Amino acid sequence: MITTVTTTTTVAATTIAAASLALIVVLALLVLLIQREIAGGLEGEHARRMVRALNIAIIPLAIIFVASALIKVSDLLH
Repeated sequence: MITTVTTTTTVAATTIAAASLALIVVLALLVLLIQREIAGGLEGEHARRMVRALNIAIIPLAIIFVASALIKVSDLLH
């Protein structure tokens, strides 16, 4: 009985943590993409450097977002 409750609690906590992490990644990606678009409309060396720096942060978050979306789609198909 205790093992079942512990396992269920662990699975629920892990699922909630994963969903929270995915939400944080999506929100961070959204904010960075908005900043990149704003900086892209500006002219000058500083704006160009900012776009490059934002690209460095956006690429890993985009990869995590795509992986998370693929996992969710594969869960729905099974």
